[in-house]
Amino acid sequence: MSYANPDVLVSTEWVQNNLNNPRIRIVEVDYDPSNYYQGHVPNAVLIDWKKDMNDPLIRDIVKKSDFEKLMSRLGISNNTTVVLYGDFNNWFAAFAFWVFKYYGHKDVRLMNGGRKKWIEEDRPLTKEIPSFPQTNYIASEPDEKIRAYLDYVKSSLPYVGVDKILIDVRSPKEFTGEILAPPEYPNEGGQRGGHIPKAINIPWSIAVKEDGTIKSYEELKKIYESQGVTPDKEIIVYCRIGERASFTWFVLSQLLGYKNVKVYDGSWSEWGNIVRLPIEK
Repeated sequence: MSYANPDVLVSTEWVQNNLNNPRIRIVEVDYDPSNYYQGHVPNAVLIDWKKDMNDPLIRDIVKKSDFEKLMSRLGISNNTTVVLYGDFNNWFAAFAFWVFKYYGHKDVRLMNGGRKKWIEEDRPLTKEIPSFPQTNYIASEPDEKIRAYLDYVKSSLPYVGVDKILIDVRSPKEFTGEILAPPEYPNEGGQRGGHIPKAINIPWSIAVKEDGTIKSYEELKKIYESQGVTPDKEIIVYCRIGERASFTWFVLSQLLGYKNVKVYDGSWSEWGNIVRLPIEK
Protein backbone atom coordinates (compact mmCIF):
# COMPACT_ATOMS: atom_id res chain seq x y z
CA MET A 1 0.00 0.00 0.00
CA SER A 2 1.06 3.56 -0.57
CA TYR A 3 0.91 6.23 2.12
CA ALA A 4 -2.49 7.63 3.07
CA ASN A 5 -1.42 10.99 1.55
CA PRO A 6 1.41 10.07 -0.83
CA ASP A 7 1.81 13.60 -2.21
CA VAL A 8 3.04 15.03 1.12
CA LEU A 9 6.39 13.23 0.83
CA VAL A 10 8.54 13.97 -2.22
CA SER A 11 11.91 12.58 -3.26
CA THR A 12 15.12 14.52 -3.76
CA GLU A 13 14.85 13.63 -7.46
CA TRP A 14 11.37 15.18 -7.62
CA VAL A 15 12.69 18.37 -6.01
CA GLN A 16 15.60 18.60 -8.45
CA ASN A 17 13.18 18.22 -11.35
CA ASN A 18 11.10 21.12 -10.00
CA LEU A 19 13.79 23.62 -8.99
CA ASN A 20 12.50 26.26 -11.39
CA ASN A 21 8.79 25.53 -11.19
CA PRO A 22 7.13 28.90 -10.44
CA ARG A 23 4.20 27.19 -8.67
CA ILE A 24 6.55 25.61 -6.13
CA ARG A 25 8.50 27.25 -3.31
CA ILE A 26 11.32 25.21 -1.83
CA VAL A 27 12.08 26.11 1.79
CA GLU A 28 15.02 25.07 3.96
CA VAL A 29 14.10 25.04 7.66
CA ASP A 30 17.11 25.02 9.97
CA TYR A 31 17.75 24.98 13.69
CA ASP A 32 21.21 26.24 12.71
CA PRO A 33 20.66 28.67 9.83
CA SER A 34 24.39 28.86 9.08
CA ASN A 35 23.88 25.59 7.19
CA TYR A 36 21.76 27.43 4.62
CA TYR A 37 24.44 30.03 3.95
CA GLN A 38 27.10 27.34 3.45
CA GLY A 39 25.06 25.97 0.55
CA HIS A 40 21.42 25.11 -0.09
CA VAL A 41 19.09 23.68 -2.70
CA PRO A 42 18.95 26.13 -5.63
CA ASN A 43 16.03 28.57 -5.38
CA ALA A 44 15.35 27.53 -1.78
CA VAL A 45 14.44 30.26 0.70
CA LEU A 46 15.27 30.07 4.41
CA ILE A 47 13.08 29.67 7.48
CA ASP A 48 15.14 30.15 10.63
CA TRP A 49 13.27 27.88 13.05
CA LYS A 50 14.07 29.80 16.22
CA LYS A 51 13.38 33.23 14.75
CA ASP A 52 10.62 32.54 12.23
CA MET A 53 8.59 29.67 13.71
CA ASN A 54 8.45 30.94 17.29
CA ASP A 55 7.06 34.02 18.99
CA PRO A 56 9.95 36.31 20.02
CA LEU A 57 8.54 37.11 23.47
CA ILE A 58 6.32 34.34 24.84
CA ARG A 59 6.74 30.58 24.68
CA ASP A 60 4.53 29.91 21.67
CA ILE A 61 4.67 29.28 17.97
CA VAL A 62 4.62 32.20 15.54
CA LYS A 63 1.44 34.30 15.67
CA LYS A 64 -0.97 34.19 12.75
CA SER A 65 -0.15 37.76 11.69
CA ASP A 66 3.60 37.08 11.77
CA PHE A 67 3.14 33.83 9.85
CA GLU A 68 1.30 35.81 7.18
CA LYS A 69 4.15 38.34 7.03
CA LEU A 70 6.72 35.54 6.76
CA MET A 71 4.86 33.82 3.93
CA SER A 72 4.40 37.12 2.09
CA ARG A 73 8.11 37.96 2.46
CA LEU A 74 9.13 34.53 1.10
CA GLY A 75 6.90 34.95 -1.94
CA ILE A 76 4.48 32.23 -0.86
CA SER A 77 0.82 32.63 -1.78
CA ASN A 78 -2.11 30.58 -0.51
CA ASN A 79 -2.04 28.32 -3.57
CA THR A 80 1.75 27.81 -3.65
CA THR A 81 3.04 24.26 -3.31
CA VAL A 82 5.55 24.48 -0.46
CA VAL A 83 8.31 21.86 -0.16
CA LEU A 84 10.13 21.84 3.19
CA TYR A 85 13.45 20.24 4.07
CA GLY A 86 16.13 20.87 6.64
CA ASP A 87 18.79 19.77 9.08
CA PHE A 88 18.49 17.26 11.95
CA ASN A 89 16.64 14.58 9.94
CA ASN A 90 13.93 17.07 8.96
CA TRP A 91 12.89 17.56 12.61
CA PHE A 92 12.44 21.29 12.24
CA ALA A 93 11.07 21.00 8.71
CA ALA A 94 8.41 18.67 10.15
CA PHE A 95 7.69 21.25 12.87
CA ALA A 96 7.25 23.87 10.15
CA PHE A 97 4.98 21.46 8.24
CA TRP A 98 2.82 21.18 11.35
CA VAL A 99 2.70 25.00 11.69
CA PHE A 100 1.75 25.35 8.01
CA LYS A 101 -1.13 22.92 8.59
CA TYR A 102 -2.04 24.69 11.85
CA TYR A 103 -2.59 27.85 9.80
CA GLY A 104 -4.39 26.03 7.00
CA HIS A 105 -1.92 25.90 4.11
CA LYS A 106 -3.34 23.35 1.71
CA ASP A 107 -0.35 22.06 -0.29
CA VAL A 108 2.77 21.57 1.82
CA ARG A 109 5.21 18.68 1.44
CA LEU A 110 8.36 17.28 3.01
CA MET A 111 11.49 16.30 1.05
CA ASN A 112 12.27 12.73 2.10
CA GLY A 113 15.71 12.47 3.73
CA GLY A 114 16.16 16.21 4.12
CA ARG A 115 19.31 18.24 3.64
CA LYS A 116 21.59 15.31 4.51
CA LYS A 117 20.28 13.07 1.72
CA TRP A 118 20.45 15.89 -0.84
CA ILE A 119 24.12 16.46 -0.03
CA GLU A 120 24.99 12.75 0.12
CA GLU A 121 23.56 12.30 -3.38
CA ASP A 122 25.83 15.11 -4.61
CA ARG A 123 22.91 17.16 -5.87
CA PRO A 124 23.45 20.85 -6.72
CA LEU A 125 24.04 23.41 -3.96
CA THR A 126 24.27 27.17 -4.20
CA LYS A 127 25.08 30.11 -1.95
CA GLU A 128 22.91 32.48 -4.00
CA ILE A 129 19.97 33.90 -2.05
CA PRO A 130 16.87 33.90 -4.26
CA SER A 131 14.37 36.74 -4.29
CA PHE A 132 10.70 36.42 -5.16
CA PRO A 133 7.92 39.01 -5.48
CA GLN A 134 6.14 39.66 -2.21
CA THR A 135 2.65 38.21 -1.85
CA ASN A 136 -0.36 39.01 0.31
CA TYR A 137 -0.72 35.75 2.23
CA ILE A 138 -3.91 35.20 4.28
CA ALA A 139 -3.70 32.43 6.88
CA SER A 140 -6.67 30.45 8.16
CA GLU A 141 -7.67 30.48 11.81
CA PRO A 142 -5.54 28.02 13.84
CA ASP A 143 -6.55 24.38 13.62
CA GLU A 144 -6.55 23.56 17.33
CA LYS A 145 -7.49 19.93 16.61
CA ILE A 146 -3.83 19.18 15.88
CA ARG A 147 -2.40 20.82 19.00
CA ALA A 148 -2.50 19.93 22.71
CA TYR A 149 -1.76 22.22 25.67
CA LEU A 150 -0.63 21.46 29.21
CA ASP A 151 -4.08 21.51 30.81
CA TYR A 152 -5.48 19.24 28.13
CA VAL A 153 -2.68 16.72 28.61
CA LYS A 154 -3.21 16.78 32.40
CA SER A 155 -6.94 16.22 32.03
CA SER A 156 -6.30 13.39 29.56
CA LEU A 157 -4.14 11.28 31.90
CA PRO A 158 -7.05 9.22 33.38
CA TYR A 159 -8.01 8.15 29.85
CA VAL A 160 -4.53 7.27 28.59
CA GLY A 161 -4.46 3.57 27.83
CA VAL A 162 -8.23 3.51 27.37
CA ASP A 163 -9.16 5.68 24.41
CA LYS A 164 -6.09 7.92 24.36
CA ILE A 165 -2.42 7.17 23.69
CA LEU A 166 0.40 9.39 24.95
CA ILE A 167 3.63 8.90 23.01
CA ASP A 168 7.02 10.16 24.17
CA VAL A 169 9.12 10.17 20.99
CA ARG A 170 12.43 11.00 22.69
CA SER A 171 15.31 8.56 23.07
CA PRO A 172 15.06 5.80 25.70
CA LYS A 173 17.65 7.55 27.88
CA GLU A 174 15.58 10.74 27.89
CA PHE A 175 12.44 8.74 28.61
CA THR A 176 13.96 7.09 31.68
CA GLY A 177 15.46 10.36 32.88
CA GLU A 178 19.08 9.28 32.48
CA ILE A 179 19.71 12.37 30.33
CA LEU A 180 17.75 15.63 29.96
CA ALA A 181 18.38 16.29 26.27
CA PRO A 182 19.72 14.51 23.17
CA PRO A 183 23.44 14.78 22.36
CA GLU A 184 22.65 17.23 19.55
CA TYR A 185 21.57 19.84 22.11
CA PRO A 186 23.13 21.33 25.23
CA ASN A 187 21.67 19.85 28.43
CA GLU A 188 19.00 22.41 29.08
CA GLY A 189 15.24 22.73 29.21
CA GLY A 190 14.22 20.38 32.01
CA GLN A 191 14.72 20.61 35.76
CA ARG A 192 13.79 16.94 36.14
CA GLY A 193 14.34 13.89 33.97
CA GLY A 194 11.75 11.25 33.23
CA HIS A 195 8.46 11.17 31.36
CA ILE A 196 4.78 12.01 31.68
CA PRO A 197 2.88 9.26 33.55
CA LYS A 198 1.35 6.56 31.31
CA ALA A 199 3.36 7.67 28.28
CA ILE A 200 4.85 4.99 26.06
CA ASN A 201 8.24 5.44 24.46
CA ILE A 202 8.32 5.12 20.68
CA PRO A 203 11.37 7.11 19.52
CA TRP A 204 10.84 9.22 16.41
CA SER A 205 13.82 7.45 14.80
CA ILE A 206 12.02 4.11 14.61
CA ALA A 207 10.18 5.49 11.58
CA VAL A 208 13.28 6.15 9.46
CA LYS A 209 15.79 4.05 7.53
CA GLU A 210 19.56 4.36 7.83
CA ASP A 211 19.67 6.94 5.05
CA GLY A 212 17.18 9.16 6.89
CA THR A 213 14.24 8.47 4.58
CA ILE A 214 10.93 7.34 6.05
CA LYS A 215 9.96 3.67 6.06
CA SER A 216 7.16 2.22 3.95
CA TYR A 217 3.48 2.32 4.86
CA GLU A 218 3.50 -1.39 5.74
CA GLU A 219 6.56 -1.04 7.98
CA LEU A 220 5.14 2.00 9.77
CA LYS A 221 1.74 0.39 10.28
CA LYS A 222 3.35 -2.69 11.82
CA ILE A 223 5.59 -0.61 14.12
CA TYR A 224 2.84 1.55 15.61
CA GLU A 225 0.01 -0.97 15.73
CA SER A 226 2.29 -3.43 17.54
CA GLN A 227 2.59 -0.78 20.28
CA GLY A 228 -1.18 -0.31 20.50
CA VAL A 229 -1.14 2.92 18.50
CA THR A 230 -4.25 2.44 16.38
CA PRO A 231 -6.37 4.93 14.41
CA ASP A 232 -9.40 4.53 16.68
CA LYS A 233 -7.52 6.24 19.55
CA GLU A 234 -6.74 9.90 20.17
CA ILE A 235 -2.97 10.22 20.05
CA ILE A 236 -0.91 12.91 21.78
CA VAL A 237 2.80 13.09 20.90
CA TYR A 238 5.52 15.01 22.71
CA CYS A 239 9.32 15.25 22.93
CA ARG A 240 11.44 18.02 24.47
CA ILE A 241 10.49 21.15 22.53
CA GLY A 242 8.06 19.80 19.93
CA GLU A 243 10.18 19.25 16.84
CA ARG A 244 10.63 15.45 17.07
CA ALA A 245 6.98 15.14 18.11
CA SER A 246 6.04 16.98 14.91
CA PHE A 247 8.01 14.42 12.92
CA THR A 248 6.04 11.55 14.48
CA TRP A 249 2.81 13.54 14.03
CA PHE A 250 3.67 13.81 10.33
CA VAL A 251 4.20 10.04 10.09
CA LEU A 252 0.98 9.18 11.93
CA SER A 253 -1.39 11.79 10.54
CA GLN A 254 -0.06 12.34 7.02
CA LEU A 255 1.45 8.99 6.04
CA LEU A 256 -0.64 6.51 8.03
CA GLY A 257 -3.76 8.67 7.83
CA TYR A 258 -4.66 8.71 11.54
CA LYS A 259 -7.39 11.31 12.00
CA ASN A 260 -6.90 12.35 15.63
CA VAL A 261 -3.24 13.16 16.37
CA LYS A 262 -2.13 16.14 18.44
CA VAL A 263 1.29 17.65 19.10
CA TYR A 264 1.92 18.72 22.68
CA ASP A 265 4.58 21.23 21.68
CA GLY A 266 5.16 22.40 25.25
CA SER A 267 6.60 18.91 25.66
CA TRP A 268 9.16 18.01 28.32
CA SER A 269 10.68 21.50 28.50
CA GLU A 270 7.30 22.59 29.90
CA TRP A 271 6.16 19.50 31.81
CA GLY A 272 9.57 18.86 33.39
CA ASN A 273 9.70 22.39 34.83
CA ILE A 274 6.22 22.81 36.33
CA VAL A 275 5.97 22.58 40.14
CA ARG A 276 4.20 19.42 41.39
CA LEU A 277 3.41 17.91 38.03
CA PRO A 278 3.72 14.09 38.24
CA ILE A 279 6.74 12.45 36.65
CA GLU A 280 7.66 8.82 36.09
CA LYS A 281 11.11 7.37 35.53
